[in-house]
Amino acid sequence: MKILIDENMPYAEQLFSQLGEVILKPGRTLTADDLIDIDALMIRSVTKVDAALLSKANRLAFVGTATAGMDHVDQALLAERGIFFTAAPGCNKVGVAEYVFSVLMVLSQQQGFSIFDKTIGIIGAGQVGSYLAHCLTGLGLNVLINDPPKQAQGDTRAFTPLEQLLTEADVITLHTPITQQGEWPTHHLINEQVLAGLRGDQILINAARGPVVDNDALKARLRQGDGFTAALDVFEFEPQVDLELLPLLAFATPHVAGYGLEGKARGTTMVFNQYCEFLGQAHWANPSSLLPTAPVPEVVLNRAWDEATLLNLTQLIYDVRRDDALFRRQIHQPDAFDKMRKQYWDRREYSAIKLVGEASCQLEPLAQLGFTIEVTNEPRI
Repeated sequence: MKILIDENMPYAEQLFSQLGEVILKPGRTLTADDLIDIDALMIRSVTKVDAALLSKANRLAFVGTATAGMDHVDQALLAERGIFFTAAPGCNKVGVAEYVFSVLMVLSQQQGFSIFDKTIGIIGAGQVGSYLAHCLTGLGLNVLINDPPKQAQGDTRAFTPLEQLLTEADVITLHTPITQQGEWPTHHLINEQVLAGLRGDQILINAARGPVVDNDALKARLRQGDGFTAALDVFEFEPQVDLELLPLLAFATPHVAGYGLEGKARGTTMVFNQYCEFLGQAHWANPSSLLPTAPVPEVVLNRAWDEATLLNLTQLIYDVRRDDALFRRQIHQPDAFDKMRKQYWDRREYSAIKLVGEASCQLEPLAQLGFTIEVTNEPRI
């Protein structure tokens, strides 16, 4: 049995080699010839699975993407050919939410505002958007969510119409798939007209899919210089990046918002476990078993946390400025976008740190944000 795997899919060789012969290749440049005599294909979002790629796939029976998004896969074509398909919904939701929270915390420091004075508008209430809303409401922030498809399907959450959210939210963060058809297409959802209506004190964050935002229109809006702020983890034509847009952004990163170690391990193990089930194999992988010990495993709090404490704690795990600075330094090098993703550092999630404190430290909201907590009866030194 031959299993073709994107070479940048973490822990994949370690796991899938238990099941058959593993072949590693760059996911972005896979061709139809690469799929000859391949039984299973394991990919990420950089591989477009379409008729052209499958034209010589004479033995392919299984396709798995270790990503939450699935818009790079022609699922109807796979079903038509009897090829089993699976994805990893929610695998990266924690990392993306923590990326957005880092952007929010760093901007609060740079621009001198309190996050508790801001209304956060979340467009897209799937796995990532819902988890982000859970974290922020747990901290006590005011959150608006918008997702017309989910609302139409009977989701009973309190949704906010898009026009109202765009007006009332101080921070607008995008978590939609990319769709071009249907009643609610998301391609260029944030277009010239929408951007023209946004205030100078608003913040836009895109950690979803690049084409959700019209990058040319965003560039023109930012050039107005009225204080409007934008941070992008995804770009409309990535891996190509508009070098005129880049200096106008508060933060820019190469599609790594969900690139925490835990999220990567989740994505790979979800696909691996599904393939084992497909084969009728007894193997089973737990993502936590693949992870190293966190660099700062425990932090003791001796008083109730405040916003400054929150900033310090979150930066122990992730500070968006690190990735932003590296991206700006390297973007002019050949293949910089993909190289940064391939060589990405071992970023952890908040859960890798245990916060220890008495009940008076009020740790519960931090647990909802994702930290591991231990409430003690006696002070710890």
